[in-house]
Amino acid sequence: MSKKIHLLVIDPQHDFCAPNGNLYVKGADKDMERLANMVKRLGKKLDDIHVTLDSHHYIHIAHPVFWKNSSGAHPNPFTIISAQDVRDGTWTTTKPSLFKRAKDYVEQLEKNARYPLCIWPPHCLIGTLGQTVYPVLMEALMDWCKTFAAVDFVTKGSNILTEHYSAIVADVPDPNDPSTQMNVSFLNTINEADIVLLAGEARSHCLCNTATDAVNYFLDNSLIKKLVLLSDATSDVTGFENLGEKFVKDMTARGMQVTTTKDFLT
Repeated sequence: MSKKIHLLVIDPQHDFCAPNGNLYVKGADKDMERLANMVKRLGKKLDDIHVTLDSHHYIHIAHPVFWKNSSGAHPNPFTIISAQDVRDGTWTTTKPSLFKRAKDYVEQLEKNARYPLCIWPPHCLIGTLGQTVYPVLMEALMDWCKTFAAVDFVTKGSNILTEHYSAIVADVPDPNDPSTQMNVSFLNTINEADIVLLAGEARSHCLCNTATDAVNYFLDNSLIKKLVLLSDATSDVTGFENLGEKFVKDMTARGMQVTTTKDFLT
């Protein structure tokens, strides 16, 4: 019996993949070209395709407008805001009523010890071009759909008070918002596969966290040996390459496999 193959593509969106995107990940456009070619080559051999979509509002805790300094200026993109910065008053919330919630948030991020709060350029805003799937990949996905299959689109990031790098769970889940909590249904779906091909942007952030959270959910390590990273279909945010490299080192040590879009099933 043939193996059931799922493709999981993380945030293959205009703002990450287009050179003029609001948060372009260097190399992502070429990643998507290679991935699209693989999707066309494999066709019906792909049993299911899952595509995650970063979906933000303009007002968001990781966007500049949310914060201001004592002069009223908003932070520049890529500013790191620590819990101490908030406690010291270096940065405060533009809307005073959100201060306590934001302070609790950055303190929880510090406890999680995964990422500090990084301010990003507003990106993947709901309803804008930036949120859409990069055209070359979308064309390949539509061709695949002609086999009477449907792409499983998974949105994340619409809660303005938490980052949502991982498609599995938000960085700090909101107890009043189910969309930020563990996506058990999605986890169970991908775990039904025999092989889960992993691609998308960025390896250092959303791909890394999605894969890590997914494999950690299954205490029997049933998922990790199914993961196959397509190394030529993912790139890192510039300046965060060490996070992407650490992810590959850690996950391959646990059993994740690595191949390329050209080498898989050839």
